[in-house]
Amino acid sequence: MEKFLDFIVRAGSLDRRYIFVVIAFVVIMPLFYPLGLPIRPTVSSKTIYDTVEQLEAGNKALVSFEYGPSTKPEIHPMAVALLRHLFEKDVKVYVTCLWPDGQFMAMEALAQVAENQYHKEYGVDYVLLGFRPGNEAVIKGLVSNFRKVYTVDARGNFLDDIPMMDGINQVGDFDYLFSASAGYPGTVEWVQYAADPTGVTMGTGTTSIQVNEVMPYVQSGQIKGILGGMPGAAEYEKLIGQPGIGTSGMDAQSVAHIVIVGFIIFGNISFFVERRRAKKY
Repeated sequence: MEKFLDFIVRAGSLDRRYIFVVIAFVVIMPLFYPLGLPIRPTVSSKTIYDTVEQLEAGNKALVSFEYGPSTKPEIHPMAVALLRHLFEKDVKVYVTCLWPDGQFMAMEALAQVAENQYHKEYGVDYVLLGFRPGNEAVIKGLVSNFRKVYTVDARGNFLDDIPMMDGINQVGDFDYLFSASAGYPGTVEWVQYAADPTGVTMGTGTTSIQVNEVMPYVQSGQIKGILGGMPGAAEYEKLIGQPGIGTSGMDAQSVAHIVIVGFIIFGNISFFVERRRAKKY
């Protein structure tokens, strides 16, 4: 017994660098080899899924990218999952960007899903309209007249030359609106200046820290569901049956939390054992 207590005391003074190595290992491994830990979708995630499920082939969805590299781990997986769901339903996807970095995020997501996975045709099944400066002024412009804001798409094609732009003149012409947002301008502005005035059904995905800010709009019914951070992305991947980086990311996060709690518990045990032995002698 005394040898075991000696081991606990020595382990309690373990060099912190070894702890960092262990944490790094348990975070990296699930990213490459997902554990498939249980994921239970929330009501908000299920609401977005059910709303998209109600869309029919040929319906039009406006998806706005408002995030950059710093929030990519949280929002990009949900944007990819949503695009997968929309293309699976053969919905026409129109992508706008209120952030400059959003255009690069959109290009990456579309290349992964539209081009490589579903082999959709640009200009017929999806279009990247690109970034326009102006924040909420851009949204107001899209509500009144699309072609006052966009004359060409991100590739330099005139909108009138793009087949799927026929009949698209304002936000009210869309069947669904989704904002993948990390802040301003983003979800709140889309609600205030687009979804509310036009009545277009809207969903959103945000960083975890933004959920409390956006939740009142969800509870009032102005937004039909919200995906919150990486957990929201993992839940949506579960719903569409296509595990991705959100699922593996949650595996890594969950295992890391368990290991950290284990180190805390073990450290406290070591501390109390050492203190008891000090009092004894």
